[in-house]
Amino acid sequence: MPTIKYQIYINAPIEHCFDLARNIDIHTQTVQHTKEKAIGGVTSGLIEERETVTWEAVHFGIKQRLTAQIIEMKKPDYFVDVMVKGAFHSFHHTHQFVKKQDGTLMVDIFHYKSPLGPIGVLADKLFLEKYMERFIIFRSKELKKIAEGS
Repeated sequence: MPTIKYQIYINAPIEHCFDLARNIDIHTQTVQHTKEKAIGGVTSGLIEERETVTWEAVHFGIKQRLTAQIIEMKKPDYFVDVMVKGAFHSFHHTHQFVKKQDGTLMVDIFHYKSPLGPIGVLADKLFLEKYMERFIIFRSKELKKIAEGS
């Protein structure tokens, strides 16, 4: 079960970073390269605990759908979403926010399990883990730009 951990410092208040990270419209803006859009559940604004969102996006040239649910939230420190339906066997994504003197440390911890048993494990090693890591890093950097107003 691969785990991707990435942290980035953002020169913005913790509350602002927290809200940007759970904003459906901002999420769509930060991942335009995958043509991602919310098509079910919460489709705009801030998602809250116990709510779901269904995303449609193009990954590896294939249109895919994924439904995630926020299963835990402590404002403005963290929230956790899990996949309830989609291409992965499972995933668990923790979004943490640590208040610093002049800003916020945003930490993503993404655990996932690929489908298809041994074939999925091979896909992880060959390309999927790197792809997911690049996706999380790219989105984090885009959030940072928005939060810092650049």
